[in-house]
Amino acid sequence: MSFSGPARLRVDGRFLALGDKRLFLKCVTFGPFPSDAELDPAIEFPRIAACGFNAIRVYTGATQALLDCAQENGLVVLVGIPWEWGRDFLAEPRLRAEGELRLLNFLREHGLHPALGALIVANEIPSSLVRWMGPSQVRSALEEIIELCREETADLPICYANYPSTEYLEPRNADFSAFNVYLEDRESQARYLPRLQNIAGDRPILITEFGLDTIRNHEDAQAALLKGHLEESLAAGLAGTTFFAWSDRWASRGIQMAEWAFGLTRYDRSEKPVIEALRECLPTISTAHASLLLNTVPRISVVICTHNGAANLEACLNACSSLEYPDFEVLVVDDGSTDETPEIATRFPEVRYLKQQHGGLSNARNFGAAQASGDLIAYTDDDCQPDVDWLFWIARSFDHPRIGAAGGPNLPPSPEGLQEAIVASATGAPSHVLSGDLCAEHLPGCNLVVRREALDSIGGFQPQFVTAGDDVDLCWRLLDQGWELAFAPAAFVWHRRRTSIARYLRQQGGYGRAEALLFEAHPGRFRDGGIHWKGSVYSGGPVSADTRSVIYFGSMGQAGYQGLAHHAVPRRPLHRRFNSPTSRGLLRLCDLLQPIVRAFSRWRHGGPAPSFYRSPAPHPLQGGNATSTSEIAFLGSSETGRQQLLQALRLNGWAPCGDTETWDLRASPFLLLTADEQHGREHTLVRARLQHPPDQRRKAITLLEDAALQVGLKRH
Repeated sequence: MSFSGPARLRVDGRFLALGDKRLFLKCVTFGPFPSDAELDPAIEFPRIAACGFNAIRVYTGATQALLDCAQENGLVVLVGIPWEWGRDFLAEPRLRAEGELRLLNFLREHGLHPALGALIVANEIPSSLVRWMGPSQVRSALEEIIELCREETADLPICYANYPSTEYLEPRNADFSAFNVYLEDRESQARYLPRLQNIAGDRPILITEFGLDTIRNHEDAQAALLKGHLEESLAAGLAGTTFFAWSDRWASRGIQMAEWAFGLTRYDRSEKPVIEALRECLPTISTAHASLLLNTVPRISVVICTHNGAANLEACLNACSSLEYPDFEVLVVDDGSTDETPEIATRFPEVRYLKQQHGGLSNARNFGAAQASGDLIAYTDDDCQPDVDWLFWIARSFDHPRIGAAGGPNLPPSPEGLQEAIVASATGAPSHVLSGDLCAEHLPGCNLVVRREALDSIGGFQPQFVTAGDDVDLCWRLLDQGWELAFAPAAFVWHRRRTSIARYLRQQGGYGRAEALLFEAHPGRFRDGGIHWKGSVYSGGPVSADTRSVIYFGSMGQAGYQGLAHHAVPRRPLHRRFNSPTSRGLLRLCDLLQPIVRAFSRWRHGGPAPSFYRSPAPHPLQGGNATSTSEIAFLGSSETGRQQLLQALRLNGWAPCGDTETWDLRASPFLLLTADEQHGREHTLVRARLQHPPDQRRKAITLLEDAALQVGLKRH
């Protein structure tokens, strides 16, 4: 591929695009190299491009020459700038300030280069250090750094490279989610990649590191695993993946890491078998859709029910006309419109226009299904614009015969005004409810595809639901009949939100009326005055920790996969063009009014009495009678850190705290939290925070110092 003009990498729904062309990012890391064994981009980049890669990731900035060489070879560059994120940069503001200056200086010099694809502001902040500084505080700091960089280069995608040990650390304002993941079997990948899709919320998910060491594994095993990972990434609908690394010449702080060999090429630049395996498939991959085959190609009938929806219908039909799927039809069911709906629908000769007397949404949906010829009935709304690959990803979800319905996310397009932006971020929007990463409890009707057999088995939609609630009722009845609901994270539609706060509140009142009908039909699914979902509600925002979150850290904060054990509905961030004190204030007003309007309407129409009390989320235990806190630090070799200290303390009678507690060990009345900081290649600084009664500070510190001495740590 080659660049044409100033095309930049950009977010395209759940995917990435270069200019107007969607692409699957095929990336490989390049460097850092030993100071005495650098690789020349002029020699290596043509080899990388010849393998079929279209991107590289670098960790130590990029020179003009490197960016120019990447452009000449059709490669976009994901750039990281090193700074001291592996230390407590909140306690030492100088470290953060130096990092921000480095990032800004790079952007000022190279931010407009057409080969620059994205900026990665930091990489894998150690989990023990995140826990030490505070997850929400670290996330806020990353968000502030991202905003600072965005002010310098507004159209450049910016992200943070996360990893499974801090799943909860997703900056809400990043342009896409990025994860470094190392899983050594395909089954684990097939389970974990969909989880990342849901952690990302509305955003694309890019794997920014994946690899296998060929010192501990055979080179043929590396070839098989990386090729399999590529297939799993495509099947999961990811935006791309990154192989670590191009060469075994990999260094930390300029010194060769001889104990690892993740490279696709050896130290002497010769190719490992993985290169040939990738060369066979990478060049043919442009997008995930274009690279995958469907096991079956069911005929799909797209049914759009509308009542006086002329304002949005043309855009919806234009999007439907662009769908890329081999066997589908589009039907418009006009539910007694009095506007220009007939004229608009008949402009599209490929669309079947059907009209009925105004009978409500459920009747219109049933009428459309009765007239449709498809095995699958794909419902969307007149204010939606399905993504070009929508039907492809949906069809893949119906491989299992017990899947009765499937759907995907509904994303708000870029808002046209302040109030629309506020509504897009407010609670109460149509949302999917997941009981697993690929299993749903509810799928909203704007992105709902039903197997005809399943629809017929429950008698279609219930006619009493004339404006809303029909989708909830349908999903519950399907589940009650033993059907399963599938979630397809890549099968998204653009869904225009209400354009004013007044219309939004009227919509919430309508949802309240629908919930009263749902209560009458399904009283057992209500609790505390509202619907009781067994699964998790997703509303577009990334799943990220705040000050109220309960996080699963594992024993002593050492779990390999650490995520939220209890969280509120993740809020979709305010669009950056409308993020201001005024918009945030109006958003808080919507948060206050929405549950009141919805609950009152539900009660007024015969539903359960309003209840605004919710049991608070359980919080980690903060420990005993301790009333004072002391912090000390120890210095050790690169091989000695918090794990050795914790092990020594456990041998001395200290006990691990709970998996969701923010402390490592307890020995009543003391609590201890530790974190590692890397100081160069040769030293580890172990930070320790003790909670103790005011009169027992010396005893607590002495116990800690004795254990530290046992493992070779010295007071710093």
